[in-house]
Amino acid sequence: MPNTLHSGPEKINWRYKISAEVSLFILLIILIAGLAGCSQHHQNKSISFNRKKPAHIIYDADIGPDYDDVGAITILHVLADKGEAKILATVASNKYKGVAGVLDVFNTYFNRPDIPIGVPKGQALSMSDPQHWSDTLLAKYPHKIKYNRQVPGAVQVYRKVLSKQPDHSVTIETEGFLTNLAQLLASKGGKYSPLSGRELVKKKVKLLVSMAGKFPSGKEWNMSQDAQSSIQVFEHWPTPVIFSGAKIGSKIKTGLPLIHDQNVHHDPAKDVFSICIPMNPADSAGRSSWDETAVLVAVRGYKPYWTLHQGKVIISSDGSDKWDNNGSGQYYLVPKESPEKVQKVINKLMMQTPKK
Repeated sequence: MPNTLHSGPEKINWRYKISAEVSLFILLIILIAGLAGCSQHHQNKSISFNRKKPAHIIYDADIGPDYDDVGAITILHVLADKGEAKILATVASNKYKGVAGVLDVFNTYFNRPDIPIGVPKGQALSMSDPQHWSDTLLAKYPHKIKYNRQVPGAVQVYRKVLSKQPDHSVTIETEGFLTNLAQLLASKGGKYSPLSGRELVKKKVKLLVSMAGKFPSGKEWNMSQDAQSSIQVFEHWPTPVIFSGAKIGSKIKTGLPLIHDQNVHHDPAKDVFSICIPMNPADSAGRSSWDETAVLVAVRGYKPYWTLHQGKVIISSDGSDKWDNNGSGQYYLVPKESPEKVQKVINKLMMQTPKK
């Protein structure tokens, strides 16, 4: 009997102690999960896409060496026709003769001839298209801009346009060399804003979407051709960055339905794909859609076709890249759906005619 009385309280205390420890353990798990949720929410919030409002886009392209740019700028204008995008400016990172006119052709064709156009005025690459499709467009379609000297410098356009936008409202989409963005970051305060280029970007831009890089490691054209600019941009860019790497667009083949669509006539994108696809046997199933994927993400977001892998790119002096999984603030696309699903979306958008 004494032993029973003595052991009772000890059992109660032991059970209470276990119960308290379990409760504390459960509370700790809930707290960790909550913090993880907050962290994840913060990450998602920093790269959120509001599909109810049009994305405010500055389009920056080399629009010459390849012709997937043609599909990309067509998609951007079609999404603007649908009310999903507002095109703030179209600038070239390439300064071959006629590049300003090519941008003007597309802006005019889609009934937006007043969109600001800029080309590099300082040091920049000059690469025209080997298939000479740009000559065909300039000869066939109306445009007011005949020479690059008729338009301001790309950095001037960036600074003027950004200064007028609400804070954290602009998405910059690049599908070419990072020349303009490096020069923008290095620019000083002046006529349009007293802020330095980096300060202006941090204040006005919410996201950079770039068709560049080959992840998790490799060497890609856009990143490597002006490697020093790429290094400067991706080491110092002050907003979140999403990369549509070379592996994303390579398996998404588009253009053939546009070529064969009998309902589409006098269309610059159709003309370009009709000229270029037969020139390369590798394009017999359609052209790889590197630039089109970047535009799609910039306007509509990465869901449901991709997920994001977080980290930060490290670029060597030769332009090759590797991914640092311990980094933050930058993401590359990872396929979630099949390339065929994205292919159908891109083909359908490219086949849309301008809104009257």
